Amino acid sequence: MDVWQGVLEDFSDLPDLGQTIRLSVRLVLAALLGGMLGFERERTGKAAGLRTHMLVALGAALFVLIPQQAGMPLGDLSRVIQGIVTGIGFIGAGSILKQADQQQIKGLTTAAGIWLTAAVGVSAGLGREASAILGTLLALFILTALQRTSLWLSGKDGEAQRTH
Repeated sequence: MDVWQGVLEDFSDLPDLGQTIRLSVRLVLAALLGGMLGFERERTGKAAGLRTHMLVALGAALFVLIPQQAGMPLGDLSRVIQGIVTGIGFIGAGSILKQADQQQIKGLTTAAGIWLTAAVGVSAGLGREASAILGTLLALFILTALQRTSLWLSGKDGEAQRTH
């Protein structure tokens, strides 16, 4: 009987249906919004795509949800968020390549996108769903519409259309 009681205690972090739904909505929303960003990156042929962005957003949401559930004070939770931002910086740094022969740096937008995806996950995890959605929509606008504008301004728009 002691073993069964121990198992019940281990699974008691979701004490009621309302809490379970709240947690599920936040996690699913984080994964879906990360997926939207990842799909856009994958569609344009970038290495960090759908699954990477979904996992980053979901992980960031979990990292803030669990301490929040445990009743961690806001000051301590801010340190958790600082850790997420720093950790994601290492993932982003891994996506940046310097091509010395062409004197180009590639992957900065991918790194920034992963960083933003973590912020979307944190927003969703903290229950700021509207902020997470707005951040995702703005990021999608930047990644799509502003890319076309940038190509047009640099005179590469016609060139881009011929290669696709």
